[in-house]
Amino acid sequence: MATKRDVSGVFLLDKAIGLSSNSAVGRVKRLFNAAKAGHTGTLDPFATGLLPIALGEASKFSRFLLDAIKGYTAELKLGITTTTGDPEGKVVASSPVGVSQPQIDEVLSRFMGAQDQIPPMYSALKRDGIPLYKLARQGIEVDRPARRVTIDQLALRKWDGIDRLVIDVTCSKGTYIRVLAEDIGRALGCGAYLTALRRTRVGDLDVGRAWSAEALEALDRDGRDALLLPPEILASDLTALTVEAASTQALGNGRRLAWTGPQSLGEHRVYSPAGVFMGICSLVAQAGETWLVPVRLMSVSAHAGPAKLCEST
Repeated sequence: MATKRDVSGVFLLDKAIGLSSNSAVGRVKRLFNAAKAGHTGTLDPFATGLLPIALGEASKFSRFLLDAIKGYTAELKLGITTTTGDPEGKVVASSPVGVSQPQIDEVLSRFMGAQDQIPPMYSALKRDGIPLYKLARQGIEVDRPARRVTIDQLALRKWDGIDRLVIDVTCSKGTYIRVLAEDIGRALGCGAYLTALRRTRVGDLDVGRAWSAEALEALDRDGRDALLLPPEILASDLTALTVEAASTQALGNGRRLAWTGPQSLGEHRVYSPAGVFMGICSLVAQAGETWLVPVRLMSVSAHAGPAKLCEST
């Protein structure tokens, strides 16, 4: 078996329908022959679209995309509800559909902004260590506390004039589009379920930059490595700070630094004077002084140069 590579970077996968997120990660990891890989937020097997995959050192910063705003294009079938709210469930009810576009527009407007959403039983959330979907398959339903989510955009993209809607959604983390589809159908008085879902955006990353697994497989190693984005792109929402050359070794060794530069407290991306990404640090005020405290750092071997993407030396 070939030795795994210490390769670091972010690959933007356009996940195909029917593929689980873990299977997708495994395939990308194999194609890069990477020692370590992980996703930055799952997609259901029936969904397609953007699945950023962090390789090597980039996996240290995955949490920043977990918290990022997501964008989706979703197709709804009106008049039918299923056990799961998506195509993988069984039909449990059907109703006649008689809606107009003004009705649809008015209902969609109701779901804009902050709101409470109850997670579905068919989800990976756990109760007493057991995933809810396993309980649901046994016919067991338990109370789920509502979660506060925010819908920033909800726009009608297409309507066939009868019972199929296509909508664009921009939302906060933790939003279940399946639940949103069911809620829209309930508000229209006919029920609905999600027939297709495509994730188009995660934070500042867009599906237009993503590659399919088949396209990745067709490339040689150098071609694949050229597609990797630098690890810091996962934390692009954070402001950047540059430390002095004399401080880079101490910071790289995990020591906090007295800070006299910009005083914006909180987490920041930190770079060396040469433009090398060192990791995430937090500016903290203590006893009248400001300190730059390491939160998550790149390994020393990954500091070989700016925008280091591939094998560490």
